[in-house]
Amino acid sequence: MIASLRRLALAAALGLAAVAPACAHPHVWITAKAELAYEAGRVTGIRHAWTFDPEYTAFLTQGLDANGDGTVSPEELQGSAKEHAANLAEFAYFTKLKVAGKEQAFAEPQEARMAMEGGKLTLSFLLPLKTPAAQGKGVAAIEVYDPTYFIAFSLAEGADAVRLAGAAPGCSMTVTRAKNAEPAVASAGQSMTEAMFEALTAAANYGEQYANRAIVACP
Repeated sequence: MIASLRRLALAAALGLAAVAPACAHPHVWITAKAELAYEAGRVTGIRHAWTFDPEYTAFLTQGLDANGDGTVSPEELQGSAKEHAANLAEFAYFTKLKVAGKEQAFAEPQEARMAMEGGKLTLSFLLPLKTPAAQGKGVAAIEVYDPTYFIAFSLAEGADAVRLAGAAPGCSMTVTRAKNAEPAVASAGQSMTEAMFEALTAAANYGEQYANRAIVACP
């Protein structure tokens, strides 16, 4: 199994060259849900659920049907789920969380699962904080995006796309969904080539303009 989500995504994109233009960007589409977890007034982590597009689902599940029955069972998916969740550390889990203005550090993901429904694969996992953070009367702010825009994240439809679990009564949340449209260019006439995107690094933070955001305020 290839050890990097982005290298897997790139291989998938190359494999789909007959379906989509080779220069197409982004290469993977993820529909996301998130749950911000609280305990005793402290933020303890984020529970993610990411549903991959059908093409990338097909790529990820190649070779996983060990018994040859034509379907991929939860048992056959489980080892892959743990590996993919662990590999996300290379990309800071495509997640930023600030509590009371301070950026939080994440511990290793837990409870990784994969499930297949309607021809799409969903990876879910708990991303705990290294140290639970007291929000107080400040805000908790979540961002989910790929800085290089290799992967396009979109929040699921409906009010449950971002939820609070165990938050104090009276907490409110404002959600801003990503506008995953044609990427904007920094200057007129700049070529939107694949080479331009390949040159991007996480430090460039190009994909921030396509971030999904949720801001939670508590009394």
